[in-house]
Amino acid sequence: MYEHKKQAVISRQQFNQRIQKHLFAVLLLLMISLAFGMLGYHGFEHLSWMDAFLNSAMLLGGMGPVNTPVTSAGKLFAGLYALYAGLVFIVTAALIFSPIAHRILHQFHWDEND
Repeated sequence: MYEHKKQAVISRQQFNQRIQKHLFAVLLLLMISLAFGMLGYHGFEHLSWMDAFLNSAMLLGGMGPVNTPVTSAGKLFAGLYALYAGLVFIVTAALIFSPIAHRILHQFHWDEND
């Protein structure tokens, strides 16, 4: 996916395209995760779509839920979704910052010796 350490640094236009691809992947992951959370909160906790959106968005943003789950199935879903949202938070940060970190390391040749 990225250029090898022996290859030249890609052009600014190619780098911008790489960033755009990563941002698209992040947006797609967030939209799918948000829809999954909304379906779960709506189905298990019988929250309105707006409240399901709010709870899902708050968890994906790292803030925590707004409504406390009442049913056992809702509590199980909320716990699993919270763990999933934490991982999504880490993955989105990695997807956003990895091309930038790679370019910096590549430009300054902070890589392993041959």
